[in-house]
Amino acid sequence: MSNTSVVLLGTGTPNAEPDRMGASAAVVVGDNAYLVDFGPGVVRRAAGAQRAGMAALRMENLSTAFLTHLHSDHTAGYADLIMTPWVLGRAQPLSVYGPPGLTNMTENILAAYQMDRDMRVCGLEPITAEGYGAVAHEIEQGVCYEDDQVTVTAFQVDHGKGWTALGYQFTTSDRRIVISGDTAPIDSAVQLWRGCDVLVHEVYSKQGYEMREPHWQRYHAAMHTSTEQLAQIANQVQPKLLVLTHLLLWGSTEEELVDEIQQHYDGSVVCGEDLGMY
Repeated sequence: MSNTSVVLLGTGTPNAEPDRMGASAAVVVGDNAYLVDFGPGVVRRAAGAQRAGMAALRMENLSTAFLTHLHSDHTAGYADLIMTPWVLGRAQPLSVYGPPGLTNMTENILAAYQMDRDMRVCGLEPITAEGYGAVAHEIEQGVCYEDDQVTVTAFQVDHGKGWTALGYQFTTSDRRIVISGDTAPIDSAVQLWRGCDVLVHEVYSKQGYEMREPHWQRYHAAMHTSTEQLAQIANQVQPKLLVLTHLLLWGSTEEELVDEIQQHYDGSVVCGEDLGMY
């Protein structure tokens, strides 16, 4: 049995879908958890994963996270991730790695919750002040984190101009997991991803896209990856398992989304679900 898995905590988009929380995943290596993104609902989904038997996602263990980019559907759970695990026993500040802009976001969230922090450490609540807060690390491409369980490599993706957007590869003793983040197709990543055990990649339905208004078609074509494009990427990468996330369906079903991929790619592919483990 593998020591490494990826748990999808949120497979949604900016659309307010009640069955899919905002973008977030956890790479679990033994008893260690490494979060990628913290969209709306991330902490509650982590609690759900723990209740389902994933002990590594207990609250006090949520101490290391990576951010792909600063869009709200990937960051709206940031304050919750800073505060709630601390209130529930985390003994050290959250360490967060991500693109430029992360430090500014972190400082402003901490400022917004200063009164909350002060009241909780006033002496009545049994809580340790040392576990409060978040330490932001702004990173570039390349190896950005390493411990005795995992090496994390950041790579730049194509998700709009004027900022940096990243994806991440997690390499452990027994598996290699790639999380694309939000991106249009990128040729430069194929060599890095080739032969990975799990490729978690965003996707939109080509069938649904054709029903969209022209201005939305222009946006999504520039910022995201269609099923047909992802099938072409998967044919080059040949992951052992392709997991679809950040699902833009626009009226298509999950089965139709997978079918669109399988028309051009014959490898293993699944439509990601919140709390799905792969």
